Amino acid sequence: MDILNTIILAVGFCLIPAGVLWLCRRFSWLGKIGPVLILYFIGIIIGNIGLMPEQMPAVQEILSNAMVPLAIPLMLYGCTFKMSGARSQILALVTGMISVATAVIIGYLIFGKDLPEGAKVGGMLTGVYTGGTINLAALKTMLGVKDETYILINSYDILVSFLYLSFLLAIGIKLFRRLYGEPTDPQLRNKQEGMSNTTSEEETNSNPYSGLWSKYGLYQLLKVIGVTICIVALSAAAALPLPEDWFMIVFILMLTTLGVCASFIKPVRNLKYSYDVGMYLIYIFSLVIATMADFSKFDLTNGLYQIAFMSFAVFVSLAIHAIICRLMRVDADSMVISSVAFINSPPFVPMVTVAMRNRAVLVTGLGAGIMGYALGNHLGVLMANLLEMIG
Repeated sequence: MDILNTIILAVGFCLIPAGVLWLCRRFSWLGKIGPVLILYFIGIIIGNIGLMPEQMPAVQEILSNAMVPLAIPLMLYGCTFKMSGARSQILALVTGMISVATAVIIGYLIFGKDLPEGAKVGGMLTGVYTGGTINLAALKTMLGVKDETYILINSYDILVSFLYLSFLLAIGIKLFRRLYGEPTDPQLRNKQEGMSNTTSEEETNSNPYSGLWSKYGLYQLLKVIGVTICIVALSAAAALPLPEDWFMIVFILMLTTLGVCASFIKPVRNLKYSYDVGMYLIYIFSLVIATMADFSKFDLTNGLYQIAFMSFAVFVSLAIHAIICRLMRVDADSMVISSVAFINSPPFVPMVTVAMRNRAVLVTGLGAGIMGYALGNHLGVLMANLLEMIG
């Protein structure tokens, strides 16, 4: 019975995005909101109505861990890569790290000095908001942080990162495009930049999956799945022999590298439905990851200063990053996607790329996230020592 319930839950998670996509095509006002944001809030409702079956955590873990590694290469096959955007990519990456470090220092002076192990907390926040949870765990050991402090920071990071992502999906992406003086509509943006990187879903109101279940569509789907499984398997094989701290860095790096390399192979680049299938996997991920935001588990009374410090670091770093990138003429989408890679980590990059409807920034975000993983521990240790000196 448990296995049957698990299968039913998994199938439900996989089918709900299809219903949302149909509604977005049926009602234009829902289409303007976008499937990612709608699925995100449906997931929040599911996760907080108090009716979660006991099989839910297992299904959440399996689907959230499987969707992104499969989606990354799928979304890269049809991309066109140009050196003309390298300047923006590099500037977005460097200024993003500088912005996080600056926000953590200021936040420490306001909130962190009165916290137990405040300097070490600042170091962990630098690591997790330039890399990810793996950096947070590594810095706990490297800095000798107490278990209770680590558990508190790890728990509140889920809440703060959720609020940050909700802000971007709800208003942030359009807000920054408007502040940067760029078109908020994806089709206008792509025409202005001479790019053709939107999917058929964005170019017309038709269903991009309509031919998927035909004989030709299934043949294309099998080829797409075959190539993707090979890439995921090769990436995992390269990463598995390495220490746990390096697994995710190398895994994401290999997925991205092999996906980009495959895009230069004409038969792979011309595969139908690859980007659309990748998007659908991200829709499932968006729904599943949102169900994990169970607000009843958060005790906000005993960690107000920690939450204030973390919220300040996240949102002020975003503001600083936005100002610097605007002054340096970095486009809004490159700024936002690199910020997502740092604050939320690389698995969320495809999700926000789909919400932006701009596949051109996918590699920018993944590249920033990989660099964040690689440098997060070093930056965290440096920051903790610097804050100790500041006192």
